[in-house]
Amino acid sequence: MKKPIRNLAVVAGAASAAFALAVSPASAVASTVWTVSPSPASITAVNSGNIVLSVNGIAMTCTKSNGAGTGQSTTGNPATVGNITSIAFGASGTPCTSVLGPVTTVATTPWTIVAQDYTAATGVTKGYVGNVDAKVTVGACVFRVTGKASGTYTNSTGALAVNSLAGELTVVSSSGCGSAVPVGAKPTFKGTYLFKTGTTIPTIVGSNP
Repeated sequence: MKKPIRNLAVVAGAASAAFALAVSPASAVASTVWTVSPSPASITAVNSGNIVLSVNGIAMTCTKSNGAGTGQSTTGNPATVGNITSIAFGASGTPCTSVLGPVTTVATTPWTIVAQDYTAATGVTKGYVGNVDAKVTVGACVFRVTGKASGTYTNSTGALAVNSLAGELTVVSSSGCGSAVPVGAKPTFKGTYLFKTGTTIPTIVGSNP
């Protein structure tokens, strides 16, 4: 009885190995080649419309926001095609506001621009802004938000439209905020930035070799 069982095990093992060899090459996905033009690029960004951070139904709105960063071609999926090296919320005489009072936000950078999917017909790249880290002060309330925010980039307009999904951002510390902004709260972030490299709109194109 032992010999047939042993032979059966050998046959089953060989069959499994053959199946793995047959399936693996077909199921492997080639890395996406991301072409950023120009590359490397120094990028500036200004908001188009309001930038809004919402926590527990409290909207914190900025009518002015700007940033700067870099872009570069790369390979992978997901892949970091850019870095936000500085970002400011509000401006002199135009602070960000909320029902709780003026809002001050200080970002810890770099934040990353991560590409995941490209649609050639529309020139739109889907991905997210990663490594988000910011300290927000509203009166006596001070809290820190970290995480990522989903978004899209459109080549024709240079618009990075950020619209985070529920749960992507988290309040990791909170002081003087009471129940308004507790630790563990899940804020959302929404807004659009227009990218430029000098007078040129940078583009992102993804392709699979």
